[in-house]
Amino acid sequence: MSLCSLPEIGVDHRLSTAQFDLRPDALARWEPGVRAQSEDDVATISIYDVIGEGMEGSGVTASRISGALRSIGDRNVMVNVNSPGGDFFEGVAIYNLLRTHKAHVTINVMGLAASAASLIVMSGDDILIGEGAFLMIHNAWSVAVGNRHDLVKAAACLAPLDAAMAKVYAQRAGISEVDAARLMDQETWFNGAQAVGNGFATGLLGDVEINGNAAGLSNKKAIALIESSMVRAGYSVSQRRDVFASLLDDKHTADTQIVASLQNLLTSIQGT
Repeated sequence: MSLCSLPEIGVDHRLSTAQFDLRPDALARWEPGVRAQSEDDVATISIYDVIGEGMEGSGVTASRISGALRSIGDRNVMVNVNSPGGDFFEGVAIYNLLRTHKAHVTINVMGLAASAASLIVMSGDDILIGEGAFLMIHNAWSVAVGNRHDLVKAAACLAPLDAAMAKVYAQRAGISEVDAARLMDQETWFNGAQAVGNGFATGLLGDVEINGNAAGLSNKKAIALIESSMVRAGYSVSQRRDVFASLLDDKHTADTQIVASLQNLLTSIQGT
């Protein structure tokens, strides 16, 4: 089971009869890659496609992720993600599969984790986001046809989906569900520094993967955890900005990795 305390997403099974299509504008932001696969020798799962099975048989499904996790067993797993999202229910199932994995789960956002893919990312014990990568959260999206009563019914059908996602984002980022819902309403995009600064990621991917610098990653993760704790404790943006600015001015802050992490975090806070 995941080492993090993450909420289960419970959704009425009757909603599974609804059909959910990927937004065309979200798809236009993403270049398709290879389908999901498990590299058992390094306990790696790659999610490089839309979430859910398409008509041609491509896409990342819960059954494929479940099969990969069965072959991995109780070992730690690394999940590399580059996906524009897709089917909400497949995303929920994959999230719960990773959330209940019996060992440590590290998720690397390699390019884009949008919509249902961003929900999957929230299942990680560690969430690392790459240089130039983005995380996007928004409300569930669907297509409805009919009279005004049908449209009202469709909106009511989507409401519990949005509430379920808001609960996960809120707990992960250490914010209220109201604030999470507001970010979803605005269709919010986070770059790496913003994702870390706002609690949606635990560190930046790059130093360990590219330079093999584990100490640098440890520093960045520690700083991200401090920022998240300050958010939960109710420190305002200006208070957090002042704290990290004072650390940058401290003559004892000599580690270049720490300084770089602080500067990235301060930049993201100033942009909020």
